[in-house]
Amino acid sequence: MTLTLHKYIFRELFRVFLLTLIALTLILSLGSILQPIQQYGAGPRQVMIFMFYFLPITLTFVLPMAALFAGALVYGRFTSDNELDACRASGISILSLVLPGLLLAIVVAISNLFLSFYVMPTFVQLAEKSLKADIKQMLFRSLEQKGYYQIPGYEDYLLYADYADARNDTLYGVVLTRVEGIQIKEINTTESAKIKIVPHEQSNEIQITPHNIYRFSTDHAVKVSSTVVTTEFGSLLADNIAFKKLDEMREIKNDLTKFAPIAKSARDTLTQLTIELLAFDIRNNVEESIQTDPNSNSLSQMRFELAGEPNSVRFTLSHMTLLKNQINFSGDIDFIESDTASGRTIHHFKSKDASLRIESNLLEHTLAMDLRNATDPETGEIKMWHSVTGLKVPRNIERTIDQFNTSKGSINAMKLASGVTDVPGFAAGPELAELEGALKSDILNAQADMKAEIHSRLVFGLGCILMIMIGIGLGILKRGGHLLSAFGASCVPAAILVVCIMSGKQLTENLGAQTVSGITIMWAGFGTLCLIALSIYYYLLKN
Repeated sequence: MTLTLHKYIFRELFRVFLLTLIALTLILSLGSILQPIQQYGAGPRQVMIFMFYFLPITLTFVLPMAALFAGALVYGRFTSDNELDACRASGISILSLVLPGLLLAIVVAISNLFLSFYVMPTFVQLAEKSLKADIKQMLFRSLEQKGYYQIPGYEDYLLYADYADARNDTLYGVVLTRVEGIQIKEINTTESAKIKIVPHEQSNEIQITPHNIYRFSTDHAVKVSSTVVTTEFGSLLADNIAFKKLDEMREIKNDLTKFAPIAKSARDTLTQLTIELLAFDIRNNVEESIQTDPNSNSLSQMRFELAGEPNSVRFTLSHMTLLKNQINFSGDIDFIESDTASGRTIHHFKSKDASLRIESNLLEHTLAMDLRNATDPETGEIKMWHSVTGLKVPRNIERTIDQFNTSKGSINAMKLASGVTDVPGFAAGPELAELEGALKSDILNAQADMKAEIHSRLVFGLGCILMIMIGIGLGILKRGGHLLSAFGASCVPAAILVVCIMSGKQLTENLGAQTVSGITIMWAGFGTLCLIALSIYYYLLKN
């Protein structure tokens, strides 16, 4: 008889739970996809894909609410129809009657934990792949609808176009701007350009190949006859600890560069370190030259050489200024470009404006040297822009950089953030110090986020059991009231738990607060629900 009764109660619970789950999921799923649609210009096909991929995120919140509603409603009706009194008169205890509700609560809790720790992050990553696969279509759609496109993950790049020809992957009237804060640092313009998306494992890049391009920056304006403007964009959705699986968090803990934002920050820091070490090396060579030859009392007497493939360069220096990711040279610059294999001179220029910059942002850096308004001393011909790429970083600097690389080929982000090098006399400039500070902050934030995320998922998952059981208990107590009043009353303890989780996460992620206090608040909310549940069922058993 008891088994039949349990089946009857569970069937009613499951029916109400399923109907509520479907209704809430449909409502919340439509709301969850509005931001990606607006931000990335997704079409109808992508909308349906997003709804499917974001379903686990919605279910994480909908499952406990649907079960809470079902428990309060079914047990409230069960009590108001005097079925509960009939069962108790037959010798069936309250604890036996709530077993079907407890079973539903346990299933929901296990499902919630599995969704939050494994399924939801997996589906977010699938949505990421789907977005990147359709990024070209979304780029053209955004340009057609809004006239511009913001590079996802790197909001300092804005792409404008008068007309977008998606069929031929061509843009007309193109402007690509790079901004820092509220300042426009560089503008690239061209009449037409081909667009190509190059996929990588953790990021993609947009390659814009124009016929002729005009480049304007804060210090120069030139026409470049042939070049490819490349900008990288990283993760669109998944670069967030909240979307990481448990084993991925363990991997990030062991290797911080497994987390894309830290990897990018580490690459930027390593790039700036390379530039500053290069500037330090140039100054040291000049000082050694002056000590060797007392008559050499200026930078202009020193010729610095950089080997490369296929060409190498030699140049004299006059004035040197260290900036972010590059060294600027001014004054009288004598520049010679030669074939590395034969040593034959290819170009000889004199200029008053040149720069040396990092050509790539990967572990193996290469350099590029740009000359502006360069003059050939023999013919008097003026070249507005001349660039030599593929220059190698000097070996002594490579050895210094290698100390920040791990045996697995990634960057030792923790050591890089500490700013410790084995170069005597080297001191980080303001740009490098700022990047090191930002990297250290990113690392601490990621570590705090992982701790907060793991505990919040555990507290909410296990708290589902208590929320549902409280709803069932209040449904029984509210036998004379409206059926929905029990659900409304049971939402109060659920709200207490959610508030404690959110407050605890904020405190844990706040680097100025004690990490333990935030986690304690999360579990304090769980403990509060335990006390409420015990009090309700103690009262039911007593009466």
